[in-house]
Amino acid sequence: MQVARQALEGVKVADFSWIIAGPLTAKFLGDLGAEVIHIESYTNPDNLRSISPMRDGVSGINRSATFARYNSSKYGLSLNLKHPKGLQIARRIVAWADIALENFTPGVMERLGLGYEDLKKVKPDIVMLSMPLLGHAGPLATHPGLGVQLSDLIGFGNITGWPDREPSTLPGAYTDFIGPYYALVALMAALDYRSRTGKGQYIELAQFEAGLQFIAPLIMDWTANGREPIRRGNECDHAVPHGVYACQGEERWCAIAVFSDEEWQALCRVIGDPALFDEPRFATLLGRKENAREIDRLIEGWTANHTAEEVMAKLQEAGVPAGVVANGKDLFEDPQLETRGFYKELVHAEIGPHHYPSPPFKLSRTPGEPRMPSPCLGQHNEYVCKQILGMSDEEFVEMLNEGVFE
Repeated sequence: MQVARQALEGVKVADFSWIIAGPLTAKFLGDLGAEVIHIESYTNPDNLRSISPMRDGVSGINRSATFARYNSSKYGLSLNLKHPKGLQIARRIVAWADIALENFTPGVMERLGLGYEDLKKVKPDIVMLSMPLLGHAGPLATHPGLGVQLSDLIGFGNITGWPDREPSTLPGAYTDFIGPYYALVALMAALDYRSRTGKGQYIELAQFEAGLQFIAPLIMDWTANGREPIRRGNECDHAVPHGVYACQGEERWCAIAVFSDEEWQALCRVIGDPALFDEPRFATLLGRKENAREIDRLIEGWTANHTAEEVMAKLQEAGVPAGVVANGKDLFEDPQLETRGFYKELVHAEIGPHHYPSPPFKLSRTPGEPRMPSPCLGQHNEYVCKQILGMSDEEFVEMLNEGVFE
């Protein structure tokens, strides 16, 4: 049986990016069939290689599961971009590529001689994607930082946490998981434009502006009503109860949300106290909000005697929104994800068998999936140079001896 071509088969990508936002964008391209070369160096490796967890708890530049997560379906090339011949190789890769992408602070690529104007001289129809934190123009354009800081610059921290406590920074680089989806749309539009006109273009995606889309209603509330959001913990204007409740077992929880009188009546029935529905103080949403702490206490008195899975099943069966607060083990063993083939096991050169997540979307004819394990640092130097760039053995060895791949 003939194997279907992948959606992006034939597209070539020079991935100069690091950390998450850029590499995740390139991973999606690779999982959908594009040929991707991830470029870093021994002197300046991708910082994500130092982030735990490490396989078997043993540290090593090739052992980070975090790096692996965002770099499947790529060749790995170590290249010293400050070496003149390293820069020459980078330009040869650009000449081969359809897309070049990076997410450094503005000015870094230009100082290396790899800005868009430089790349156009090498490949006039190149599509270049830059994903700076705040954009290339404006008074804060060169503001250094990562997604953790950007999440707070956008305002996520100001609305996360409890009203009587300080703001809570979101765990991880939240905005790094927003930009890649906008980037994919922009790249597909640019490739379509090139296929019709023969012209490449430069895409500037400010991660700050991408993240703002997720709090647009709060910005509108301020502009229309002059109203500032406040931290509210798990409270919701339109639901009581609305929170997470401790269940049997260590750190096992279930989230429950009740939005209507019908759901409240069903919950009272499930927890074995239908008379609560008839109590005047709980008869309306306003009354339930005024007595929210008492309701939380009553519900947790019931949930504590059941597993999170039992709580979810009983409430869902009764028509009450509820869901287990999943941990890593839950997600890895989730039967829904297993049925959909979300995790793909591939054998990494150093850490061995490892499960890589697939794209969260499936194309019916060309579904896409992780095709190659994440690369060790410099793992494909010889392949990229000889097979893709056409270097001779002598030229490759000369470059190796001169420290071009350090």
